[in-house]
Amino acid sequence: MADTATRLLRLLALLSTRPQWTGAALSEALGVSPRTVRADVERLRSLEYRIDATPGAGGGYRLRAGTSLPPLPFDGTEAVAIAVALQTVSSAGVAGIDEDAHRAAVKLEQLLPARLRHRLATLTAALDSVPASRDPISPDLLATVAEAIDRCDLLRFDYLDRHRGESQRQVEPHRLLQVGGRWYLVAFDLDRDDWRSYRLDRITPRTPPGPRFTPREFPGPDLATWVVRGRMAALWSYRASIVVDAPAETVLRRIPTSIWAVEALGADTSALHAGAQTPELLASYLAALDLDFHIDPDAAPDLAAALQTLAVRCVGAVR
Repeated sequence: MADTATRLLRLLALLSTRPQWTGAALSEALGVSPRTVRADVERLRSLEYRIDATPGAGGGYRLRAGTSLPPLPFDGTEAVAIAVALQTVSSAGVAGIDEDAHRAAVKLEQLLPARLRHRLATLTAALDSVPASRDPISPDLLATVAEAIDRCDLLRFDYLDRHRGESQRQVEPHRLLQVGGRWYLVAFDLDRDDWRSYRLDRITPRTPPGPRFTPREFPGPDLATWVVRGRMAALWSYRASIVVDAPAETVLRRIPTSIWAVEALGADTSALHAGAQTPELLASYLAALDLDFHIDPDAAPDLAAALQTLAVRCVGAVR
């Protein structure tokens, strides 16, 4: 009986890993005859597991959607991954998800064998994370936007920008990303005929969704870098170009952010196109490069004044 129970658990685990299994494949995976597989399927059906069987060469067995989760044979590394994921879910920036994760951890723990149950409990007790307090979003909003992406439905929503200005947007949703504790939607804005990123906590979807659209290719492979650069550049209220007496490779290693652009002017000279919230802050960044640089006072008078003030202050500090 113990062998039969073990085999039934293995059969359930196999059925849950693929949309469909042939009888021959299950027979080989379990090391039993096709007749035993058919008998085991009937035993599972008697336990109210809904398993469909399709005869013929292209047929097989399928565990129907909505079936209760069977005991799953997690290995050690999978248990570690689950523990880390559930324990750090509070930093996901989704409101109310902590309690759901705790309930899921309790249910999962009951399915694990004693050895892995102890390992999961040990990891859960040792791990901790900082909750994401930066404008969490609701699970319903995340699901609504994700469904629009999956179905290729045009998304209409009211949007509140960083200046608290309201506008209506009509976009082709492309991807959801989490950056710096916040969720962003990358989409093609039809009214602006360009790609845009939107903070999800500032979106209020309109219903019903729009018509279907044909997905277009995003102009670049790295969505995360594109979002970060766009968000940071939007915060800059001051920009300037600086000539640095160093190769472009050296400047790239020294700059505080990859959002600044570096252009090689020669073997030992580079142009740095930088930005910051204020000229004073940009002056501090440039001083921290520890490289000789030059600016055009006529083109950047505010930065020139900020550098002079910083120089006087630094000299006075060591007198």
